[in-house]
Amino acid sequence: MTSVANGRCRCGAVRFELTAKPHFASYCHCEDCRRATGAPVVAFIGIYDNEIEWQGKVDGEYGEPPVTRFFCSSCGSPIGYRDDRLAGRIYLYTAALDEPSRFAPTVHAFWPEKLSWLMLEDDLPRNKTTSVRR
Repeated sequence: MTSVANGRCRCGAVRFELTAKPHFASYCHCEDCRRATGAPVVAFIGIYDNEIEWQGKVDGEYGEPPVTRFFCSSCGSPIGYRDDRLAGRIYLYTAALDEPSRFAPTVHAFWPEKLSWLMLEDDLPRNKTTSVRR
């Protein structure tokens, strides 16, 4: 398979390789994503399970159904999440990619939850709730 993109946790114990372009790229402004990452907004990409190859074990996870978030248990870096309502897909935090600028978000999710001081001047669609059809 041909590598499309690579990523890793901060310490490098967990690495991954994408074998296809992401099918989705979004910002999320929801409180849950902000608290999970410690960031004012989160950018993430969607990939199908069969389009990612892992090196190292992603053994840290937490969350409440239907969403399970996962991270590197060695360094604590958040890597992504799964949603039980979206079988066969995985969502990776764009910042975990080696070249995150290659996959710019195309939409905003949970726009009403955006922090008031965060200035984002783009013309992307602004969804009131999720940007991923469930």
